[in-house]
Amino acid sequence: MIPNYEGLDTLRARGFRLTRPRRLILDVVRATDAHPTAAFVYEKVRRRLPRVSLATVYRNLRMLAAEGFLAERTDAGGLRFDGNTGPHDHFTCLTCGRIYDVPARDDRGGRRCVAARTGFEVLDHRTEYYGRCGTCRRQRGRAPLTRQSRAQGRS
Repeated sequence: MIPNYEGLDTLRARGFRLTRPRRLILDVVRATDAHPTAAFVYEKVRRRLPRVSLATVYRNLRMLAAEGFLAERTDAGGLRFDGNTGPHDHFTCLTCGRIYDVPARDDRGGRRCVAARTGFEVLDHRTEYYGRCGTCRRQRGRAPLTRQSRAQGRS
């Protein structure tokens, strides 16, 4: 049975089928708020479909993002996927590296200001917050990640 995914008709209208691997990939990303990497999604999908390849998972993640079912985001740790496609910003904990969704600020005035100063047509923007999450603040002993250590994958 295929769950009722928003936009399923759009996917089919563009010539894509909702295959079992594609459904599982979408389920894995939408079931977590951790902004998973392709490798994380691959490990979860592989538990249900042992013969699925990392290339299949990655190709489907990119396609689902291109079609608007998922969002892609790049950070110091690489490419991540977000099941929350609605407007929101992100908070990254510099200690544990976890990424949290936070409600988006209404920044239409800022976009208008940038457009007026530069002549750019601002279609969208993204706000990123950095700091320590509540759990890490309570643990105090852990050193925050630097931009360099985040880029090297330390978490």
